[in-house]
Amino acid sequence: MDINLSNKNALVCGSSQGLGLATALELSRLGANVILFARNEERLLKAVKTLDISQGQQHQIIVADFNDPAGVKKVVTDFLQKGNTIQILVNNTGGPKGGNVTDAQPEEFINAFNQHLINNQLLVQEVLPGMKATGYGRIVNIISISVKQPIAGLAVSNTIRGAVASWSKTLANELGPFGITVNNLLPGYTRTARYQSIVDNKLKAGKQTLEEIENEFVSQIPLGRIGKPEEFGATAAFLCTPAAAYITGINLPVDGGRLQSM
Repeated sequence: MDINLSNKNALVCGSSQGLGLATALELSRLGANVILFARNEERLLKAVKTLDISQGQQHQIIVADFNDPAGVKKVVTDFLQKGNTIQILVNNTGGPKGGNVTDAQPEEFINAFNQHLINNQLLVQEVLPGMKATGYGRIVNIISISVKQPIAGLAVSNTIRGAVASWSKTLANELGPFGITVNNLLPGYTRTARYQSIVDNKLKAGKQTLEEIENEFVSQIPLGRIGKPEEFGATAAFLCTPAAAYITGINLPVDGGRLQSM
């Protein structure tokens, strides 16, 4: 099975921590040169030191805030104008705050739409010429299981993630003739800083103990445990390999069976 990513350049968004960093680590282990992309330069500088360099890879960081699509586009444009190309793009951005749809303000939807779908679109447009020129392209979007099963209390996220999923399927259809694949990954409960913040918020409410919170989450998962970031990262990295060349246009849950539909 060909999972070698030597001489491939991977731009991984939201990669200073969590699922983005887990994906970047696995890509580096498969030989890719990884460009970490997030807004916190200090975290990025620490994260890039953890990437695998056993195959002589050259890893880099670029910095921008995904609340500023124009800034995101500029730093990527500047990077590519230095003669760089990107063969692998992993789109990943933190989710909108929680709340009910009847309470959400219009600007919350607009901000989330810009942060997620518009940034994804801008990044694809920037890296696509290089993918076509080098004859290799993989686009992976980290979104949410809410595209299949809405999550209570995450109204804005449910709405925007669904838009990203439809955008992705449309993109997969358009790029298929070029051999460029586009897939979505739908994470479940995974031990990241994001997961810990959810637990902490429940603890602050004072209605449950830590054990009760964990048991509540685990009870929803047929595999009976919270996922590990490296398990998610391995799945994401596989979709970026030559071995996954015939997989495109799918929503793939990495959730321990939490989703109640196929």
